Amino acid sequence: MIRDEIKAALIGAMKGGDKEGTATIRLIQSSIKNRDIELRTASAQPDDDLLITEVLQKMIKQRRESVELYRKGNREELAAREEAEIEVIERFLPAQMDDAEASAAIQAIIAELGASSMKDMGRVMGEVKARHASSIEPARASALVRAALA
Repeated sequence: MIRDEIKAALIGAMKGGDKEGTATIRLIQSSIKNRDIELRTASAQPDDDLLITEVLQKMIKQRRESVELYRKGNREELAAREEAEIEVIERFLPAQMDDAEASAAIQAIIAELGASSMKDMGRVMGEVKARHASSIEPARASALVRAALA
């Protein structure tokens, strides 16, 4: 389980004296804990690894946006710190599909659903998320679906 890998990595980072890694892994654990608290009242609990993958993908998205803003503001040292955090977070994500695999999976879903226009994008994205949430980043999936339906 990803949660166990994160705990083990935190212990390793602490023993190894990796202050940046320790801080980033603690941020990951904090985000996961916040998500767990949000879901206490939910009627259906998602799979634990899927939940953690969603949290990690959201954290990466936030940091990529921050890197972009820091670069626009000529704050390269802050952008570098955010990129270092992205590298630590990505260690815990399941392997991502490459563009060819992702396109093939999306084409199969489009054919299965009989989608033919942009009006069907919501249905296709829902199915992509249900089947491949951990292996295709949502923003990338959206771009691939949009290109396939256009």
